[in-house]
Amino acid sequence: MSAPFDRPLVAEFGSGDAAVSPQAGDEERVVESALRPHSLEDFIGQPKVSRQLALVLEGARRRGRPPDHVLLSGPPGLGKTSLALIIGSELGTAVKITSGPAIERSGDLAAMLSNLGAGDVLFIDEIHRIARPAEELLYMAMEDFRVDVVVGKGPGATAIPLEINPFTLVGATTRAGLLTGPLRDRFGFVGQMEFYEPAELQQVLDRSAALLGVELTEEGSAEIAGRSRGTPRIANRLLRRVRDYAEVKADGRVTLAVAQAALALYDVDDLGLDRLDRSVLEALVVRFGGGPVGVATLAVAVGEEPHTVEEVCEPFLVRAGLLARTPRGRVATEAAWLHLGHPLPRGGAVLGAGPGTSELPGSSSETLFDA
Repeated sequence: MSAPFDRPLVAEFGSGDAAVSPQAGDEERVVESALRPHSLEDFIGQPKVSRQLALVLEGARRRGRPPDHVLLSGPPGLGKTSLALIIGSELGTAVKITSGPAIERSGDLAAMLSNLGAGDVLFIDEIHRIARPAEELLYMAMEDFRVDVVVGKGPGATAIPLEINPFTLVGATTRAGLLTGPLRDRFGFVGQMEFYEPAELQQVLDRSAALLGVELTEEGSAEIAGRSRGTPRIANRLLRRVRDYAEVKADGRVTLAVAQAALALYDVDDLGLDRLDRSVLEALVVRFGGGPVGVATLAVAVGEEPHTVEEVCEPFLVRAGLLARTPRGRVATEAAWLHLGHPLPRGGAVLGAGPGTSELPGSSSETLFDA
């Protein structure tokens, strides 16, 4: 059996504590730990998930038993890890953290489970990427709080049943559709995280500014929130960069003008698009006439990997209504042309340009789609 809790595999948070002691000089980790909420009362946004989770935790406390296993799904940066730490804090138990890709063998998972204390929380980030042998071992652990450890190989192999303490598994995933049915069905509570509204992001920024000692005006907060893609993690990151600009180039006070100047310096435009996002749109509009064009061709045009374009850029561009995925390839919408300041093509159909424009630009012979 693997040595329990090798450092690269798992991190442990103390009982009821949502912070971890970072290594010296790791500023990013210090800031992230400081800004994380420690209770459901401090957690901003996700009202439906917060209310549902509060009921689950209160019911478990009254019964004196660990709550059902929890699955949190949604895009990155919306607070899944924070909620996992809050669950441990609300229950007054330790939270042990690992990730799906780190669990390569069932023995790794068995070692972790055997070291859990009664009522502890095991948080597995990106749980959809857990190895299949480990996932199958997890089924029995979640239902019966027992694992079978196989000793030996071949015909002489023996399965030794190992009882484990009752625990709560909190799984987080950005790709809920990749979870297998048997694993998804074993979670008693599933919370779907949604993107934040600008008003909610302003609350997040105001709280973070108070913790960081930043003087943030209402106009400055609104400007940063409007460019944060509905994501608290991005909002906090932009706040730290605007703080740097305010301290070096201004009087330290984050006003509307300071926020606008700082975000322009860091290539974040009015919609929250960064340099790579705009490069993708520029290539689609200027080089390929608005599309349709395949993601591989588009990635070559901007000098990035297709996976980067598809997983990093496209989700927000599609959600912002600037890009559409079609069977024939990626297509720029009318909003993309207008946002980049380019005139709409004469005599050509543009997606979203009004009545009679359902036909995509380009003929089938011109389609550059490469699946």
